[in-house]
Amino acid sequence: MADYLDDLRFAHVLADAADASTMSRFKALDLKVETKPDMTPVSEADKAAEELIRGHLQRSRPRDAILGEEYGVEGTGPRRWVVDPIDGTKNYVRGVPVWATLISLMEAGEGGYQPVVGVVSAPALGRRWWAAKGHGAFTGRSLSSSSRLHVSRVSKLSDASFAYSSLSGWEDRGSLNGFLDLTREVWRTRAYGDFWPYMLVAEGAIDLCAEPELSLWDMAANAIIVTEAGGTFTGLDGRPGPHSGNAAASNGLLHDELLAYLNQRY
Repeated sequence: MADYLDDLRFAHVLADAADASTMSRFKALDLKVETKPDMTPVSEADKAAEELIRGHLQRSRPRDAILGEEYGVEGTGPRRWVVDPIDGTKNYVRGVPVWATLISLMEAGEGGYQPVVGVVSAPALGRRWWAAKGHGAFTGRSLSSSSRLHVSRVSKLSDASFAYSSLSGWEDRGSLNGFLDLTREVWRTRAYGDFWPYMLVAEGAIDLCAEPELSLWDMAANAIIVTEAGGTFTGLDGRPGPHSGNAAASNGLLHDELLAYLNQRY
């Protein structure tokens, strides 16, 4: 098995640089915000953080490709860094501290590119999570000061905590009724949103989460962290990994039931 620890250490360096950049503009009164063609916001802080990460990658990993939310794909090859400079931009621009920089390294394999390293850094929350393939998932202040992550062992929906982002996407997908049926079956629901529910699944704090519409940069880092913590990360179609345009994550024990509810059409 390849050893991805050097890449993981480098991903932490990238996250440190991004954190300094994003925090310097968080709650800035003169923060510039634009609307992209897909009607989602992008701030000057998103662009600056991605440019900073790209600069580090071009200097230190010039042979690797880069895919970022703001500036697309650059380069080719079997290794690709996938970056969401600020996941949770709507929170960021309103001063809500639930946002993070997502950094993942993906490698080409039989099933296409798959994440092998992931770092999720949420500096306004003072939290960071990370994982490397075959080495487990962790949270903490640094590589030398961390604790290992494990998903929960909850095996009944009636005991499970389920997190989501919003209702409108499920309605647009035609599966709102199945979604609502699931919320009636579980013990607790909360709309934490964005990266956070996936990290909570990895920590074992909640048991299930799902989103109906996502991009690769929203999922790649989350996927490796959840799976290295012992959980399951798929699309709503059950395909493993972050390639389905949507996501379902769980402790593994409840995954089939999660998908069954979210794929109901009536």
